[in-house]
Amino acid sequence: MALTGRAGLLAALAAALVLVLPGRPLTLVVINLVLLALVLADTALAGSVRQLQITRSGPTSVRLGEPTTTALGVVNTGPRTVRAVIRDAWPPSAGITPRTHRVVVPAGERRRVESVLLPTRRGDRRPARITVRSVGPLGVAGRQGRHQAGWVLRVLPPFTSRKFLPERLERLRQLDGAVLVRGRGQGTEFDSLREYVDGDDVRSIDWRATARRESVVVRTWRPERDRRVILVLDTSRTAAGRVGDTPRLDHALDAALLLGALASKAGDQVDLLAHDRVVRASVSAGSRSDVLPTLVNAMAPLEATLVEADHRSLVSAVLRRQRRRALVVLFTDLNSAVIEESLLPALPALTARHTVMLAAVSDPRVVAMAGGRDDVVSVYEAAAAERALGERQRLTALLRRRGVEVVDAPPATFPPAVADAYLALKAAGRL
Repeated sequence: MALTGRAGLLAALAAALVLVLPGRPLTLVVINLVLLALVLADTALAGSVRQLQITRSGPTSVRLGEPTTTALGVVNTGPRTVRAVIRDAWPPSAGITPRTHRVVVPAGERRRVESVLLPTRRGDRRPARITVRSVGPLGVAGRQGRHQAGWVLRVLPPFTSRKFLPERLERLRQLDGAVLVRGRGQGTEFDSLREYVDGDDVRSIDWRATARRESVVVRTWRPERDRRVILVLDTSRTAAGRVGDTPRLDHALDAALLLGALASKAGDQVDLLAHDRVVRASVSAGSRSDVLPTLVNAMAPLEATLVEADHRSLVSAVLRRQRRRALVVLFTDLNSAVIEESLLPALPALTARHTVMLAAVSDPRVVAMAGGRDDVVSVYEAAAAERALGERQRLTALLRRRGVEVVDAPPATFPPAVADAYLALKAAGRL
C-alpha cells in the first residue's frame, strides 16, 4: 500500500474538523474510519502493479557528452486501468531526465515513455530498478511495486582530438609521396631507383642497374607499411590524478585514439594494452576499418586502479604479445618515483627489441605557478613549481639517453604532439 499527498491533505482537514466539531472522541473515530475506508477502497480499485510488463529499448552506446534516449514499454495485462507514476532509477552519472513519468494504461493496452540520458562519466551504466506506483480512482492511495528491465549503456570516450586528424592525414600523404629514406635503415622497404648524388650511402648502390645504365644508380627506401603500433595505457594510481578537471587516463585515451586512427590510415597494425599490475584490456590488430570502433569500445570501461604499476609485468606482456619490431607507445606520467624505481630497470628488455615512446600529459597550472611572484605564498609556490618542472626535464633527458622518445605536453596539445612524434619517426625511417 502507498499513500499519496491527497491522503495527507484529507488527514489534515480531518484534524481541523475534529477541533471545531463537538463530541471530539466520537467524531475522531468516525473520521478515522471514513479515511481508512477511503484508503482501502482506493487501494482495492487500483490497477495491479504485478500485472504490468515493462521492457526497455534504446541505444546501447553513446559518446560521453552526447544525449541519447531510453524508452520503457508498459503493457497492462490486468483487468483494470492502471494510473501509474513510474520512476526509472539510474546512477546519477547517467544524467537521466525526467526521472518520473505519469501514465494511464487501460486494460490490455500498451504505452511508451521516454527519458533523455546525458552521461557525465565513461563506462557501463546500468539502471537500478523501475518503481511503479498505481493509484486508485480517488487518488488517495494505491499499490507500489518494482520491476527490473536489464540494460547496459556503454558510455564511450568522446574523442575530442578527432579535429586534429585531417591535418595529420594530409601530412601522412605528403610523407608517403615525398619522403625517401636513403639507406637500408631498420624498418624500411624498397621504393625506387635514382642516380647517385654526393652524400648517398654507397651501400645503397644497385650495381646491376648501374651496369645497365652506365651511370651510378642507388636504391631509395621508404618506411614500411604494415608495421605494428602497440598502445600501452598505464591504469595504475598515477592515471587517477587530474589535470584540470579530467583524469590523466582520459587525456591518454584521447591521444591514443588519435594515434590509433592515424596509424591505421598509414597501414600500420594497431594493438591496445591496458595494464597496472595485471592486464585490464587487450585488443589485437584486426581489420583496419574496425580499428577505431574496437579501440573505443575497449577503452570505455577502463578506470584507474589505486595500485602501483608493475612495469616488469607490463614489459613481459608486451614482449609476449609482439616479437617483431614495433612501436610501443606508453601513456603514463613522468613521476620520478615510478620511472626510476619501476620503469627504468625493466626498460632495457623493451628498447632492445622495440622502438619505445613515452607520452605524458603535463599540468599547465604548474607552469602558471612557476611565474608567480606577487606575494610570499606565490613565491613558495613558484619555487615548488620550478622544482617539479626541473624534475620532469631531468626524467625526460634520462629516458632519451636510454633510447626512449618522450612526449611531454599540456592537455590542449597532447594528442597532436603524440601524433606528430609518430609522423617524425616514420619520416626518419625508424618504424
